Amino acid sequence: MDADTLLLHFAEDQAQADRLAQATGFAVAQVVRHRFPDGELKLRLPPQLPDRVVVLRSLDHPNEKLVELLLVASTARTLGATHLTLVAPYLAYMRQDIAFEPGEVVSQRVVGRFLASLFDAIVTVDPHLHRVATLDEAVPVARAVVLSGAPLLADLIAQHHAKPLLVGPDEESAQWVAQAATCHGFDHAVCHKVRHGDRDVQIALPDVDVCGRAVVLLDDVASSGYTLAAAARLLLAAGAASVDVAVTHALFAGDAIQVIQDAGVGHVWSTDCITHASNAVSMAEPIASALR
Repeated sequence: MDADTLLLHFAEDQAQADRLAQATGFAVAQVVRHRFPDGELKLRLPPQLPDRVVVLRSLDHPNEKLVELLLVASTARTLGATHLTLVAPYLAYMRQDIAFEPGEVVSQRVVGRFLASLFDAIVTVDPHLHRVATLDEAVPVARAVVLSGAPLLADLIAQHHAKPLLVGPDEESAQWVAQAATCHGFDHAVCHKVRHGDRDVQIALPDVDVCGRAVVLLDDVASSGYTLAAAARLLLAAGAASVDVAVTHALFAGDAIQVIQDAGVGHVWSTDCITHASNAVSMAEPIASALR
């Protein structure tokens, strides 16, 4: 066990923390949380901390978690920690990287600088960077590590399909689709999407024959499920033998899974970056390698 590093986590992240601790050999401690009737939080850390502390917190449903990170990181410094690493398998607010209207908040910039003020390093998985090329531009820490769930998802897909066609539901998914396809030499293509609202999207299939093929829709994140559902319906109407879904981040808000399944999707697979019933592969080993 690496006694020089402590892995801090919250109760709901216990399973993720156990997998990461097993992969790293780090000691583990849980942040104790109490919620007052008015919603304010009281947190308790171990009274003495080693020099190096890793805080595990995936930032789905991020707003309260960002307050927790402020409280934890600030207190950890007073308890002996001199180097703090944030492991945020899902990193929120990365999609809002530009102001489209005057006065609009560029959340990526604000949240990125906030996290950089608290932590010395960050490890995350498939952050949704669009107009920003590297993570350290969004979160200006001394060491910013980006991992990807695409290779592990590709390995899983290969166990189910010999020659699948990987399809990205929109142009932004192209990087992850190409990365996954390269791992096993899969054919791949990307749809064109026009978004009119959170649940109103138009999809145009790529110019590729899908008839009789096992198709896997692959993306970094799924939230409402409407983009994936729209693409799945078109693929099945075009003659695809089957359509499955593989995503790194299983946000799946509300009835998203039902929306996807109603569109004819078979399997829904995800990494464990966000705890969900669809989790099929673990990112513990890649994260552990980055931390080492």
